[in-house]
Amino acid sequence: MAQDPAATLKRLLWRTLARADAVCNRLYGWRYNPLYHSGALVVALFLVLLVTGIYLLFFYRLGAPYDSVAHLTAQPSLGRWIRGLHRYASDAAVIAVALHALRLFAQGRSWGPRALAWVTGVLLFGAVLVCGWTGFVMVWDVQAQVLAQEGARLLDVVPIFSEPISRAFVGERPMPGAFFFLNLFAHIALPIGLGLIVWLHVSRVARPKLLPPRGLLWGSSIALLALSIVWPVTMGPPADLFRLPGPAPYDVFYAFWLPLTRALPVGAAWAAIVAVTLLLLLVPLWTRPRAAHRPLPSVVDEQLCSGCEQCFLDCPYDAITMTPRPAATAAAGRSALVARVDPALCVSCGICAGSCAPMGVGPPGRTGRDQLGAARAFAAARTLASSDVVVIACDRGAAALAHAGASSGVHVWPVSCAGNLHTSVIELFLRAGTGGVLVASCPPRDCWNREGPQWLEQRVYHDREAELQERVDRRRVRIVAAAAAEAEVLLTAIARFRQDIAALAAVPGERDVTDLIRLCEAEEAMR
Repeated sequence: MAQDPAATLKRLLWRTLARADAVCNRLYGWRYNPLYHSGALVVALFLVLLVTGIYLLFFYRLGAPYDSVAHLTAQPSLGRWIRGLHRYASDAAVIAVALHALRLFAQGRSWGPRALAWVTGVLLFGAVLVCGWTGFVMVWDVQAQVLAQEGARLLDVVPIFSEPISRAFVGERPMPGAFFFLNLFAHIALPIGLGLIVWLHVSRVARPKLLPPRGLLWGSSIALLALSIVWPVTMGPPADLFRLPGPAPYDVFYAFWLPLTRALPVGAAWAAIVAVTLLLLLVPLWTRPRAAHRPLPSVVDEQLCSGCEQCFLDCPYDAITMTPRPAATAAAGRSALVARVDPALCVSCGICAGSCAPMGVGPPGRTGRDQLGAARAFAAARTLASSDVVVIACDRGAAALAHAGASSGVHVWPVSCAGNLHTSVIELFLRAGTGGVLVASCPPRDCWNREGPQWLEQRVYHDREAELQERVDRRRVRIVAAAAAEAEVLLTAIARFRQDIAALAAVPGERDVTDLIRLCEAEEAMR
């Protein structure tokens, strides 16, 4: 049976990224891993570009573009490194956007409710490239001349100009100031207009994080500043329309397309550009799983919903709303509000199932009650000793590693997301006789469902509903963040946890596993 090329490509990319993640986690820790913050870094770099661009604008002269930039570059105290910071931040933005897109593609987060974010991301990337193109043309050196002439050749076939733009580059007369004014206007106006697309990009995300952690924000800015000082930006020879362009320091991130388009007729060049653009825009269609393999959206059992609003608060995608019940139902003793799930927005992360104390919401087969049933069967199929550890592992991160390193006394129970886990499952395993429960989640900054590890930690240690009950010994519960390629981190955490469990005295008189659902129902009825 032939394998799906898209799935094969995603697996290859994910394995590569997982290894890179493990390296960066060792260097920076998961909180400051730049690969986990590639999207937020783009916003941070945009702020750097804004500040440095305002300074450069004061010295730019439309009548003498090359000379004004050369004057800035010759200033060793300020102008040189500010221009360098502006240039390197623009290059870094392209790298960050590419890494962000590759990560979402590899994780399969480009279709369904996430398709809008993907499409607007492609538009943002195109706008960044055009903005950078106009910035390099403003310098008016040899690279700028080649970029401008190739751009004019492509635009001449667009039927919106009264005469071919290429005529401005034949050397009959000096380049008009209007040309540089239009470039400057586009270079400034495009970033301002990006605000609407950015809003659309995050419109289906609750609590979007637009900036990286402060340490990473300042660290990346200082690193770019140091690079601009140690490796100053240079300029090519000035543009000369009477000569063929000679060698020049071309920027690989914004001029990478020149060798392809210059070697093709203009029609073929446009065909290649349109094909690549359509290929990227249609990623949500050709990466969408077949209908039989798509996870089902969450559903609400309105008979169990208590109207507490916790699932509404915890949903990372604003897919849950609280709506009034019919008056007759509310009068019969039910809550005034009931949760409703919008299937068009739900990504089936299951975080709502972990937040529901009465276990009345979640994807089919993954609600709290479904989890308890599966966990009871899991515990009944093996003998759990007081020295054993049950590892509840996210199957998108460390589950495979946990299975590979499982030994006598270590039992692995995979879950779709750490945030989907209902804390009653932890209590059930402890009541079944295991010495401890270790939950292996993805690093919080790289949860495929954005906030799973965050809400899990709040439910286990900070009484966020549905909280782990006070009767549970927290010394026998541990959470560890382990990425997909961090086998050593997970196995070390398991070994240390088993040592800690061995040091604890056995807890006598544990209740029978079969009583837990009835106990939860009784406690919920008393609320």
